[in-house]
Amino acid sequence: MFSLSHPDHYIPILIFLLIAIGFGAVSLLVGRLIRPNNPYRDKDAPYECGVPPINDARERISIRYYVIAMLFLVFDVEVVFLYPWAVDFRRLGLFGLVEMLIFLVILIVGYVYAWKKEALEWE
Repeated sequence: MFSLSHPDHYIPILIFLLIAIGFGAVSLLVGRLIRPNNPYRDKDAPYECGVPPINDARERISIRYYVIAMLFLVFDVEVVFLYPWAVDFRRLGLFGLVEMLIFLVILIVGYVYAWKKEALEWE
């Protein structure tokens, strides 16, 4: 049983914490000392895929962008659940098949709902 009455148990954690903080600090310091420092206007300009920036970076983005991103993540993560099921399909048998069919029906209903609400339209 681990108890708080033995502070010597915390010494390895303290040493690890000090090494981690020290490594980060030393890395940043060495990087600052050896890197070249010659800023100029083009180097300090924002970079957008090789194209000069057109608008202000704080421009509002349509909510549709975020909705499509969230839908992509939801459906992508849901599909990840298919892999373990496929690996263990023989052991799960008919119960696993019915369970996965219910899962897929729910997933397809969600996809059709998003499609009918035109959440996937990009305009």
